[in-house]
Amino acid sequence: MSDILRAIEANRDGLNPKEQGLAAFIAEHPQQVVRMGITELAEHAGASTATISRFCKAFHPGGFTGLKMQLATELAQQPAADSYQDIVAGNTLESIVAAMEANHVRSISDTSRMLDLKQLQRALDALRNAGQIDIYGVATSGIVAEDFYQKLIRIGKPARTFSDPHMQVTSASNLTEGDVAFAISYSGETPETIDALRCAKESGALTISLSKYGPSTLAGLADIPLFISSLEEGMRRGDMASRMAQLHVIDIVFMGLVSESFDEYVPKLEQSYQMVRKYRKERGR
Repeated sequence: MSDILRAIEANRDGLNPKEQGLAAFIAEHPQQVVRMGITELAEHAGASTATISRFCKAFHPGGFTGLKMQLATELAQQPAADSYQDIVAGNTLESIVAAMEANHVRSISDTSRMLDLKQLQRALDALRNAGQIDIYGVATSGIVAEDFYQKLIRIGKPARTFSDPHMQVTSASNLTEGDVAFAISYSGETPETIDALRCAKESGALTISLSKYGPSTLAGLADIPLFISSLEEGMRRGDMASRMAQLHVIDIVFMGLVSESFDEYVPKLEQSYQMVRKYRKERGR
């Protein structure tokens, strides 16, 4: 199943009856849908063109045309093995190693295919020019937020992250225009993360989100929504594959920042490395 189809399926219960019928038709006939015009799809799915436009806009910023192009790309690139391996009782260690490798590789591959490079570039521009960067996330997403924070301070970017949700809102309340808030939540529905990003937006900061593909409260709130593969929906996976996908996007963002401002950031990376090395050695004497 492609990521768009998976996102539609995951959000089907929240759709109205006409949209649910449209979702069912797209799920059953994806290859035909990518070759249809909006009027033809309306006739076959029993939905109005307005319903189709609204539906597609919820799942892709490019609307009907963008969703069709994304769906066609995903269907063309879909590997033969189209299932993720869940946790199974009594698996041999050899099979567990193979399953985790397959899951992580697939998660990263799926996420790379769905990245919107224009949105990604907007995020890089905002982060590079930010006066202050707040990073929000709780639980597993909080670990990813901490990783991003550690990367940013190594190149001298003014960044901060807090595991306490109250401190996240406190920090967000002190942001201003020219600052950036980056919120991470796989579901896009984590209340604490949503509150922090909403507060940052009210304070005048530019907002960026990182969540699973598809409509969500967090993505709808963000000025720049970024997405990862939605493979973990309904799976007993302990946030493993989604964490790898989140870290993959964070690494892309970090590498993009350093690559675009190489002469500025690489010396800072080297300086931070050398200073940590120096003082770590001195403590060991």
